[in-house]
Amino acid sequence: MNIRPSAAIRQNYNEIAELCKKTGEPVYLTKNGEGDLVVMDIEAFTRREKMLALREELLAVEADRIAGVKDITLDELSDYLDEVIGG
Repeated sequence: MNIRPSAAIRQNYNEIAELCKKTGEPVYLTKNGEGDLVVMDIEAFTRREKMLALREELLAVEADRIAGVKDITLDELSDYLDEVIGG
């Protein structure tokens, strides 16, 4: 875990940015000894956001499965669309 005082972002921006890019990990900034901000490389942030969105989708699908929501196969969907469009 990378922890730096908040003054480091003003004084050593390039060093903090390079550390984020090199490690792919966030840098935690403190103010008066307490956690204040988290700084991340934009690529790492984007990956993290996509991963969280996927997890949310998977949890929703799992909740539907547990609740007994009926799903359909691709073949069933294709037949239904043919019926609606061709009907």
